[in-house]
Amino acid sequence: MCEIYRDHNSLITACQRRPFSVTLHSVMRKLILIVSVLALAGSAYADIQAPPGAQYNSSRKLGRALANIFYGITEIPEQFFRRGGSGGRKVGGSYGIVDGSQRALQRMGYGFYELITFHSPTHNGTFKPPYQKCGTDWRVEMNPNDGLTEFPPELGYESYFGHTRRQSR
Repeated sequence: MCEIYRDHNSLITACQRRPFSVTLHSVMRKLILIVSVLALAGSAYADIQAPPGAQYNSSRKLGRALANIFYGITEIPEQFFRRGGSGGRKVGGSYGIVDGSQRALQRMGYGFYELITFHSPTHNGTFKPPYQKCGTDWRVEMNPNDGLTEFPPELGYESYFGHTRRQSR
């Protein structure tokens, strides 16, 4: 039934030699191997996380510098309306404009400083500005020394929510 073939180093019977055949067992073994490799690779990828300070890099510092230089002037109307809303139009027209001008010049100074030093980490070896979370919901970051936020204010309605609400009918 089985013929014996003599090769260089071994004896192989014809029963042991099979022509190339694909069986369900070999396909399932390869499929399980591929799925397990992908599962391990996916879990390894999910384990890679960015450190908390990774979003503060030199390009963000450069963007913050340019924003403070070009849009720092928006502090004047912002303080005009903010002071005017709390103390009246005369307070907004006098103290609001003076305070807004002072804050705009301060922002421009910070902007030029960060423009010159954007390539090097200046605050405790990082690019993060020395701001702390504050406010009623701890979402606004401000410099505790002068009360400036990281970026200049936006004129108009500001919302910190990423969604909108609809009234039901």
